[in-house]
Amino acid sequence: MRDALCTTDGGVGLATDLAVLSLLAISAWLVLRSGRISLGQQAFFAIGAYAAAIATTLMDWPLAPALLAAAALGAAASALVAGAMSRLSGLHYAVATLAFAELVRLGLSAWHWRVPADDGSQVGPDGVHGFRDIRWLLANGVTPEQFALMALTVLAVVTLALALLMRTRFGLGLQAVGLDDTLADTSGWPAARLRVAAAAMAGALAALGGGLYAHRTTFIDPAVFDPMLGVHAVGYALIGGLASVAGPLLGTALDLGLLEATRWFEGWRMVVFGGLVALFLRWRPRGLLDEATLAALRALPWRRTASPAATDRRSSFTTRTHP
Repeated sequence: MRDALCTTDGGVGLATDLAVLSLLAISAWLVLRSGRISLGQQAFFAIGAYAAAIATTLMDWPLAPALLAAAALGAAASALVAGAMSRLSGLHYAVATLAFAELVRLGLSAWHWRVPADDGSQVGPDGVHGFRDIRWLLANGVTPEQFALMALTVLAVVTLALALLMRTRFGLGLQAVGLDDTLADTSGWPAARLRVAAAAMAGALAALGGGLYAHRTTFIDPAVFDPMLGVHAVGYALIGGLASVAGPLLGTALDLGLLEATRWFEGWRMVVFGGLVALFLRWRPRGLLDEATLAALRALPWRRTASPAATDRRSSFTTRTHP
């Protein structure tokens, strides 16, 4: 999984991989915030990759509209799946999402849609042989550095938007549903609708990451979208922390920045990553950036300059969500 994503060496390639995988990790984090575990976010990553690649390669769309269309398709597909599985929870929901992702992967492995290119060659999805010649970046003279900056900008915008959204009524409701959906329902929070909305956003972000991935590699292989990709996405969110959108970014950076960028773990990277997930599930089930850690960070001296009104709002929220 990781070898297929990290196809270039150096800081530019690593930065692009960080942005792409962080979007996938954030999508898994959103589902976790709603109290569900999705092992199938790679399905929407794949849908976005194919949709964006088809838009730019077969339909001659610019990259930005292609990515937006891919995100919209990912959101619609994820909302439909979440709605169909709304009665499932826990392990049943996780296995169902994994089964859906495998169906998508098998479907892409059997999908053939080849059309003639300008040079007479055939381009488009070719089943297990993948989707080659996704060359929008090369055709438009976009350098790896420019694309890395573009991907990081997208990640920054998404992170800021979600950080602000989590402070709204929707964000508070999503946290309440994730902590106790029965209590949230009795308190007036529509748990089912909030979960579907969170799943739709998660699908859009995963598809957006997939669209960036397709143009970064110029080749899509259905085998890349295997269960380990979804497991890694959940692992990044669990390690980084569930209390903040910065959590999945931290988990992704830890894996790519520490385990991947150093040679100390060569040959043992997957073992170390799996061990970290197991340890965190045992000792820090809410990850590095859990609610207690965030509260401690807010209590630091440099945070004491906050206004009394802001302090009262935070205290009121803590009282409501952690009785």
